[in-house]
Parts: sequence; C-alpha cells; structure tokens
Amino acid sequence: MMTESQAPTQAPAAIAKDRFGRVISYLRISLTDKCNLRCVYCMPEDMVFRPNSHLMQDDELLLLVRVFASLGFWKYRLTGGEPTIRHNVVEVVRGIAHTEGVRSLSMTTNGILLGELAAPLAEAGLQRINVSIDTLDPARFRRITRWGSFDEVWRGLEAAERAGLTPVKINVVVVRGFNDQDVTALAKLTLDHPWQVRFIEMMPFGDVAAFAKEQIVTDAEIRARIASEYAELDLIDDGQLDGEARMYRFAGAPGEVGFISSVTHPFCASCTRARLTADGVLRLCLLRDKEIDLLTPLRAGASEDELRETILKAIWWKPWGHGLAQEVIPLSRVMSQIGG
Repeated sequence: MMTESQAPTQAPAAIAKDRFGRVISYLRISLTDKCNLRCVYCMPEDMVFRPNSHLMQDDELLLLVRVFASLGFWKYRLTGGEPTIRHNVVEVVRGIAHTEGVRSLSMTTNGILLGELAAPLAEAGLQRINVSIDTLDPARFRRITRWGSFDEVWRGLEAAERAGLTPVKINVVVVRGFNDQDVTALAKLTLDHPWQVRFIEMMPFGDVAAFAKEQIVTDAEIRARIASEYAELDLIDDGQLDGEARMYRFAGAPGEVGFISSVTHPFCASCTRARLTADGVLRLCLLRDKEIDLLTPLRAGASEDELRETILKAIWWKPWGHGLAQEVIPLSRVMSQIGG
C-alpha cells in the first residue's frame, strides 16, 4: 500500500467531482451494520439488523473499492456498526490496503476487540485507529454503551498504540446528562499522551433524532467547561480544520483536543467524503437521505465501467450540505446503518 505522500502509479480513469467543484476522494465504508454495543445516541437496545446476505460480501466490497479507487478515491475509513466484528476483517483490510490507488486506510472502532486485533490489523495494512471512548468512568461508560466494559476498551487502546496505529484518536460524542461532566478529564488525557481527543456534537438520526436534538452539547459549552475546571485551550493553526476537527492544545501538552461541530459549525464547504453502507448503498451526505444502490446492479451483472458511470453521476449531485438548520432530519437510517 502506498503512503499518503506517494503519488498513484496510474492515473484515475476519471475524477469524481460534484457540481460545486469539490473533488470527492474520501470514502467511508461500513463493514457491517451490527455492533457489540448499544450506545444510547446510536441505536435502540432492541435493534434489528439486516441478514448477512443483504450486505456486501468480501469480493463485492473489494470490487467496489477497486472501482472507487479508479475514480481517484484514495482515502478510506472503515466503520460499522462495529467493523471489528465483521467475519474475516483482517483479510478484508489486507485486500483494501493492497488495492491500487489506496493511500490512506484507517478505522473507527469501539475498541472492545482491539486487544486481540490491533497487531493483526496493523500487519494487514491498517494505518491509524479512532477509538470511541465517551467517558473514563466505568459506570457511566456502561450506562452510555448499555453493554460495554471500559477496561476492555482501554486495553484495546493501549494495544493499538503498541501496534503503531498512530496517531491514536479518541472520539467522544458528548451527550447532555450522560457524559458532559467528563469532558475535562478526557481532554486532560492529552497532557500525558500524544493522542488526539475529539469532542463530537451529537447528530440527529432516525428513531433517535428527538433524543439527539434535546441532548446536543455545543463545542462552546465544552470549551467553557474545560476552561472553568482546568485551563483554557489554545487554538492551533488559526482554526484550520484537521479533517472535520478544529484543533486546540493545552500549553505544553503533547496531545491535541479537537472539536467536530457538524450541527453548530458545519464544515460542508470543505467536504470531500462519501459513504458506502454495509448493504452497498452510496450515501452522498451523512445528514441527507439521498442514496444510490450499487450492490443491486453489481449482483445483476453490471460491469466496472457501468458502476463507475453510476458513481460519477451520483457524486455530481452530492448536496452542498445538511439541512439541520431548516429542520431537515435524516430519517431513513440510524448512524450504525450509515457508517458514520
């Protein structure tokens, strides 16, 4: 697999652009809609998942990755549900990592299985990891995840660092009344570790949309709380986004604190990403319901050229951004069915 600094050895067949001139080159792939946790902001506890036969099989997923890579998609993130529970996940990662044109490959995980999988995933070609940890308090962690063990996740985080899946990023979805009291302790992890702790505004989806809207904690509230309980955070790089995050640092700290504020400070103008759901559907915006089915035509015998044309046409109509300010809420799927 090439590094991000290396140029592709073969020019893409075409470049995926939308009608606003954005080059779309970042694909987030959901490996499964299933999860071994039931986080309150993500899915109901009695969530019903799709049969495996309705989801992309290994060969189908790898074929679609090859097609996307031929259109200039070079950056990939593997998500879920929980990606590490996919059968044969290490070999799936290996197949993606060795696809021509793939230069960046990372994963977002809840960390439960990283203790055993971090080293094999790194050997297969995974480069970086994001671990979801919403609190350092084991009791609150259990309340938020419903099923999770904080100690398992922490062991997974340490295993990821040992395996070289760095820089380690910790994702924190802040939910009012659940973990907003934990933000300072989480931010202070960056005093002792070269990690990036990223606070994410909760986003409304499907059956949990009403709950999410009521429990949003803004980045301004989080920064004010951290300042009052510990110290001010200093803005880095004049506020230039690192991916989706605006970055800060405590004075002298080796790590960084990021804020992903999709609701209150949208970053749609710089969006270069699309999402491929576990059932083979191309989703053009996380917070819009417009989707294009790729798995059905693939299974009906569509050629790679035909799939490329479908993707190019779909990307052209990628929306400028979400419509939360106009009360347009995505209702067709919850987060675990999209891939984050």
